Amino acid sequence: MAKVTEDYFDSSARKAETVLGWNRCCVQLGLHERRTGIVCIDNYQARGRHKSVEILPNLESDIRSLVDAQAQADPKFQSTFLYARISARAVREALVNVHGYDESELPSRQTLGEILNRLGYRLKKHKKPSL
Repeated sequence: MAKVTEDYFDSSARKAETVLGWNRCCVQLGLHERRTGIVCIDNYQARGRHKSVEILPNLESDIRSLVDAQAQADPKFQSTFLYARISARAVREALVNVHGYDESELPSRQTLGEILNRLGYRLKKHKKPSL
């Protein structure tokens, strides 16, 4: 892109954008790289939010210690999943109360539910008591 811009558009990224529809910022970056000889490397992998398990390395083991006491196997033995009789909201509260996590550092209730599913636990809906 930079070579074409230099040859046909007098090194004008704006002209290349207008005529060819290229992104002006990309063309300018390429022109700077050709002029200086230094290749700019984008650290794309470092962007975004990291997984909560990476941020809190003991989170999975703490969740297992809480949920294993409340888990039961499938009564018909049709699946290998363990059914948790504890909700993701209760797991979050127990992590704060029992293991001393801070509310702000813990992932949301929905994310904790996904972590429970990934660990092999399935949440069953509680049946309402009949009156």
